[in-house]
Amino acid sequence: MLKVKLFAFIVLGVISTSCKEDENALKNLFSIENPTIKPILKLEESIDLVLKNKENKTIDSVVYYFNEVKIGSVKGNEKLPFALSNQKLGNQTIKALVYFEGQNIDITSGFSIYASTEPKILNYKIVNTYPHDIKAYTQGFEFYRDTLFEGTGNGAGNTTGIKGKSSLRKTDYKTGKVYKSIELEDRFFGEGITILNNKVYQLTWRNKEGYVYDVNTFKKEKTFTYEMEGWGITNDGEKLFMSDGSEKIYILNPESLKVEDFINVYTNGSKIEELNELEWVNGKIWANVYQKDAIAIINPKNGAIEAIINLSDLKNKITKHPDVDVLNGIAYNPKTNTYFVTGKNWDKTFEITVE
Repeated sequence: MLKVKLFAFIVLGVISTSCKEDENALKNLFSIENPTIKPILKLEESIDLVLKNKENKTIDSVVYYFNEVKIGSVKGNEKLPFALSNQKLGNQTIKALVYFEGQNIDITSGFSIYASTEPKILNYKIVNTYPHDIKAYTQGFEFYRDTLFEGTGNGAGNTTGIKGKSSLRKTDYKTGKVYKSIELEDRFFGEGITILNNKVYQLTWRNKEGYVYDVNTFKKEKTFTYEMEGWGITNDGEKLFMSDGSEKIYILNPESLKVEDFINVYTNGSKIEELNELEWVNGKIWANVYQKDAIAIINPKNGAIEAIINLSDLKNKITKHPDVDVLNGIAYNPKTNTYFVTGKNWDKTFEITVE
């Protein structure tokens, strides 16, 4: 009996290997390659989808998919033009389902789409300087009804004892005084916050859960979960936008708190990772870039970085101590058209204008 089982195992293995070899041989008959499909393309470009028929097989038809979405089909090996203007930035996958001589096989290819233009460099001017809690490891920063809300982490890894608790707080931005706050349990590392429809949404870092609070009482109304890390969060008045430390910004439904879509953030030359605290400003997403002491201004429709503000000089204007960390915190005040920026364990908040 053992010999029979062993024989069957060997036969099945041979058949499986043979099938894979046959499939690979078929795939090698065709490829998606032509001068229009370069490794890096820009949004304003278009490509021609057509197969390289290596052994002159008779092709009946080809169905093309772009990131698993069907975009068209052709008879024989006719050319299918495809514009990239409405696509996401980042890595793309093309699949061709080829029907030929009574058989069919699918083949894939890929490339990346980068932003069309180089980001502008914007200048800023400090108009006011205010106190900021030196123990606040700032993760979220947002104005709501003339009140500055702040979410903090617990500063894990600090060495000198200047370690705050992860918290959600309302502050008097002129004095830095905290007049309402709640703290998270020590095992949770608080991250970004945003306010939508009288509810505060707060993320945690690697705990993979977030919270929804009543904006007035800070009573927790809901706990929700997500698969990625939690970094920054903002909203456009309808949807939530969430970063996870990668180049992705996820778009969430504020009621179901499920991911509905995403964008990839790119310049004209590279993808930009470690997007941290987020702020929605006049139809754009402003994002701190972790460890860069800079703000990127992002087109939320396609992920292109349109401008950059270098704020590295602000670190020269704060009190130096061993736990001073990076710039993180953007709060836009629409009434004054000014921006409030701070950093992790900074003793100051700066009100700036941008031009």
